[in-house]
Amino acid sequence: MRVAEADILIIPGYKGSPDDHWQSRWERKLSTARQVVQAEWSKPVLDDWTDAVARAVNACDRPVVLVAHSLGVAAAVQALPKISRPIAGGFFVSPPDVADETIRPKHLRTFGPYPREPLPFPSLVVASRNDGFSSFEAAEAIAAAWGSQFVDAGEVGHINAESGHGPWPEGLLTFGRFMSGLPRPSA
Repeated sequence: MRVAEADILIIPGYKGSPDDHWQSRWERKLSTARQVVQAEWSKPVLDDWTDAVARAVNACDRPVVLVAHSLGVAAAVQALPKISRPIAGGFFVSPPDVADETIRPKHLRTFGPYPREPLPFPSLVVASRNDGFSSFEAAEAIAAAWGSQFVDAGEVGHINAESGHGPWPEGLLTFGRFMSGLPRPSA
């Protein structure tokens, strides 16, 4: 599938994606991408966030590809029961371990636990070996439960602007390969 054939929904995590974050950069670069905006970025509420994701997906006209980072991954996956149209794919980066009792801020845990069934669409999870919001093993386990492809990004932190992933060209190449493997929409 080509980017022009899909609605790319960018789903930021806790505190959103500033202009120098790879998600904001991709939104500006990809012609069919738009961000799912949350009413409150700093005090996330599960129902509010999942409602926003579901509204955005349900309003799309083309096949939907989710591009979620951090708590945006949890919001996207937890929104699935509220979504009434098929999703073509999910590109999930740095999913936090929302079941970890030590995660901070504590309200991130209200987005868990994750469902442990295979996702109903092709997906890919990118995780770092030294992410402060999830152990590598927890990210690998959730990817396996979801039936997702798994990409070991190495020791690169939380894969955000603070960890040096503003442009993140490797991520864009990985996303391009992921998109090319999705089935093209039928005419």
